[in-house]
Amino acid sequence: MKIYTKTGDKGETSLIGGTRVPKYHDRIEAYGTIDELISYIGLIRDQQIDDYYKKILIQIQDRLMTCASIIATDCENCKVKIPELYNTDIESLEKEIDTMESKLKPLTSFILPGGHTTVSYCHIARNVCRRAERNSLKVKDQFKNSEKVIQYLNRLSDYLFVLSRKLSVDLGAQEIPWKPQI
Repeated sequence: MKIYTKTGDKGETSLIGGTRVPKYHDRIEAYGTIDELISYIGLIRDQQIDDYYKKILIQIQDRLMTCASIIATDCENCKVKIPELYNTDIESLEKEIDTMESKLKPLTSFILPGGHTTVSYCHIARNVCRRAERNSLKVKDQFKNSEKVIQYLNRLSDYLFVLSRKLSVDLGAQEIPWKPQI
């Protein structure tokens, strides 16, 4: 398989199923943002964190590839088998969130992102995830199973926030609460 095909040289690309769309199409923006998120999660995974979290992050990257595939699919009877997202994928994130939260002090205010590079990467990924969710909402009527994709992205942003808090504890970083100057 060649990396370059030259089929996109005029500013168009193909959805799964063959439909040609401009590279700035909202669906391309949606799954492109998910691709960006996958890279940021890889950056978190490359940090000095517990292997358990690395394993979970690999699973998340896999599920995000599935989300991107679902958004990119534009055919009823595709010749290619498209992976699926399941309720268990969302429930798995919820379980991880609950486990981490049980080991954290209750949140009493907003916190300012930072304190450690790894924690900051989690916050950046969380923000990219929120953008992916917003972009997916724009095109939700254009692809099947959009509800699961949107639920997954919503829960993932929560996971990334709680992971940032848990890694703050693990890495000895200080959480700075936001105190509005009124």
